[in-house]
Amino acid sequence: MNNKHSTCGFSTRAIHHGYDPKDHHGALVPPIYLSATFAFPTVEYGAACFAGEASGHFYTRISNPTLALLESRMATLENGEAAVAFSSGMGAIAATFWTLLRPGDEVIVSQTLYGCTFALLHHGIGEFGIKVRHVDLTDLAALQAALSPATRMIYCETPANPNLRLIDIAAVARLAHQQPNVTVVVDNTYCTPYLQRPLELGADVVVHSATKYLSGHGDITAGIAVSNQAMAQRIRLQGLKDLTGAVMSPQDASLLMRGLKTLALRMDRHCSNAQALAEALQVHPAVESVIYPGLRSFPQYELATRQMKLPGGMIAFELKGGIETGRRFMNALQLFTRAVSLGDAESLAQHPASMTHSTYTPEQLAQHGISEGLVRLSVGLEDVADLLADVDQALAKCARASVRKAAMAPSAVR
Repeated sequence: MNNKHSTCGFSTRAIHHGYDPKDHHGALVPPIYLSATFAFPTVEYGAACFAGEASGHFYTRISNPTLALLESRMATLENGEAAVAFSSGMGAIAATFWTLLRPGDEVIVSQTLYGCTFALLHHGIGEFGIKVRHVDLTDLAALQAALSPATRMIYCETPANPNLRLIDIAAVARLAHQQPNVTVVVDNTYCTPYLQRPLELGADVVVHSATKYLSGHGDITAGIAVSNQAMAQRIRLQGLKDLTGAVMSPQDASLLMRGLKTLALRMDRHCSNAQALAEALQVHPAVESVIYPGLRSFPQYELATRQMKLPGGMIAFELKGGIETGRRFMNALQLFTRAVSLGDAESLAQHPASMTHSTYTPEQLAQHGISEGLVRLSVGLEDVADLLADVDQALAKCARASVRKAAMAPSAVR
């Protein structure tokens, strides 16, 4: 594969890495290979492909030219050796778990996780003789105490979904690698490699829901795992080929590569819009608290500035009045769309406790730091003045509703 752009900057690699139009009849946009299977010139060549001795394509569930180009670009952007593409982020996560864990093993996971990852661990992985332990990974002493000879993986999201808690990847990786056979896996969906590269900080595997910022247009579901060559090959041949079959289509790979071309530009805009919105929310009298890594009030602000290039496009906050006020706020939004997912051009608002994290019991929500009144905003690419105006009018409607409710309440005076 053509890698003449391997030493270029981030955006140049996102647009050009691994592709030369002259090798494809001058086509500026990489072609989409729709074939499910590929012909062999000889029996010997086919046998070499199946044995892993030749690098040719023979079946799209294992490899495909369009997917291979996407994988090479994701590997270079994450500064890894190889990547594997999947049909969803959960496909990437599940394939990684099933490849690297066996009955009797132990996986240590952070306290706050995406709801479907949580469900996979507790209703899937955990029911096959693998012990799942939630540990506060911001507390290195707690992690040290939790490590055991059975520990085979440490898994975390940073920033975490939905409360934006950060994990010091370098510190966790240093501690984990003092013990043999422990793999550190980081979900980098919120940041993308433009804002954070966990492999450079010591992680072994990076996973993404590429449905989100990497695609950026909300029109595909996709996942990516990036690691060294040997690990990626294991995940491909076991987790993808045999255990999940969660294969990305060539059409989706092409759309994802289109999204990568504008990733840096989009992330800059997501971050600048989110910063302005977080600062406005922080001083609004109707707001109880705002969680955003770009605010100096953020408890892990120093870690955010050290580990992330920019603070990201996600905001979590609570309004005074709790969950009912939060619902009124979300229903009053006019420009923000009430929808799950994140990282689209459109700004989205959702209620984690009843939506993305509904697999948690109320006790688990409290235990893992997800309050019932938390509202999550995925700040999009619209004009920031319009976003600020929409939030302001929604907050004003909440305030008027609260006044009416107070006026209608029975008097406490007898």
